[in-house]
Parts: sequence; structure tokens; C-alpha cells
Amino acid sequence: MDKRLLDILCCPVSKTPVRPLGKPELNILNQAIAAGAVDSVAGTAVHERVSEGLITTDHKVIYRVEDGIPVMLPEEGIGTLQIKDFPAAP
Repeated sequence: MDKRLLDILCCPVSKTPVRPLGKPELNILNQAIAAGAVDSVAGTAVHERVSEGLITTDHKVIYRVEDGIPVMLPEEGIGTLQIKDFPAAP
């Protein structure tokens, strides 16, 4: 993702900056999705694997990136507290 775009993106709710989701985090997320244990912030079950994503720097919310386009809609966010063993913010 373009560094300039990444520098201006933030969570639409908390205004917390975002960074790309790392491979280990992506693997944990997709395992939880496969187990049927992930809902969006709106309460809708997430069934599709995430191939790329952004996470707030406080590690609270993940946003999908589809075809290189960040989906930064508040209701589409995925809260990380529901994901077992998801790493906490450093």
C-alpha cells in the first residue's frame, strides 16, 4: 500500500492511525474466521478470509483491504478482542 495513503488513513471512529496487518496477525485472524468466531462491529458474521488488512495502532480494530482499496467503514471493522490469542498492542 502506498505509504502516503497509509500516513493519512485512520480509524473512522476513534481516529487512531492504522498500519498494515502483519502475516502472523493475518494468520490468527483467518484461523478465527475459519472457526466461525469472528463478527464485524455491526454484529455480522465474517465468513470470507482476509488477504490484506489494516489494524489500528492500538490493536483494537481491523479493516479489510479489498483489491488494494481499504474498506474503512465503521460497521465493517473487526474488533480484535473477540479473537482468541490475538496479540496485544506493543
